[in-house]
Amino acid sequence: MNLEKTVIIIQGPTAVGKSALALFLAEKWQTEIISGDSRQVYKYLDVGTAKPSKTEQQKIKHHLLDIVKPNENYSAGNFCGDVEKIVAKLMQNNKIPIIVGGTGFYIKSFLEGLFNAPEIPLEVREKFNELAKVKGVKYLYEKLRKIDPQSANRVENNDVNRIIRALEIYEITGKTITQLWAENPSQKRKIETINILITEERDTLYEKINKRVDTMMEAGLLSEMKKILQLGFKQNDVGMNTVGYRELFPFFEDEKPLSECVELIKKHTRNYAKRQFTWYRKINFDLTFTLKNISFSNIEKEIFTKMENK
Repeated sequence: MNLEKTVIIIQGPTAVGKSALALFLAEKWQTEIISGDSRQVYKYLDVGTAKPSKTEQQKIKHHLLDIVKPNENYSAGNFCGDVEKIVAKLMQNNKIPIIVGGTGFYIKSFLEGLFNAPEIPLEVREKFNELAKVKGVKYLYEKLRKIDPQSANRVENNDVNRIIRALEIYEITGKTITQLWAENPSQKRKIETINILITEERDTLYEKINKRVDTMMEAGLLSEMKKILQLGFKQNDVGMNTVGYRELFPFFEDEKPLSECVELIKKHTRNYAKRQFTWYRKINFDLTFTLKNISFSNIEKEIFTKMENK
């Protein structure tokens, strides 16, 4: 296997330490990092998404950070198209692409492709948007849960865009997204990859998550949220449906004390990590590491060994 024609993919639950490993490898190999995080694409959402610091971004070039505003949509399809171009350019320059992130669906979509979704008529889209306003996103989520429990399990119960998308497709095709995926097997990309999972004991990770949220608050998450609101972004904007931000709206609306909102951030982040663990159990990784048991240098050696044996 040719290292310079191989994509290194680093996945794992939130707060596990993926970015630190990616930075180590990128600096060692003099290459660049592609973010595989669906939240870090949004401008202004820095502290709460654990975006690489300005210093880290100056040291190593990062792609797919700060590319859309919080009120703009960015999908798995957008991600696949963007990554394909970036990977091709890096390989052309004899650089090893490193994709790092916890949005498993985005990375799976890039590796295996997406089925061709039907075009949604405007009246159908407007119908579900109106239902979301009148009856609320929880109503739509329960509707999806009855129609397609598997799809409902893949999304959060307040992710209005993905919930509506699944309902739209069912409305016009009479089939669920789960059925369509089964009927249209994805086409895997013909690229060499080393797919790495970074994991941790759940209790240890949950403790890390709690501490990281406290660190985010100390780093200015509240003032960052205030600036975002001053820019005119609203609660129903797609980017604001992000853990760490959506929980703060009740504080700014004088509905809940800050301490309660912070505890909700911790709880929802732990819930997200739990769903990530479930997702990763279905994937066959080339290498799996718990960072407390191995050094970055030894991980690098394991990567080369794995490549030699592929």
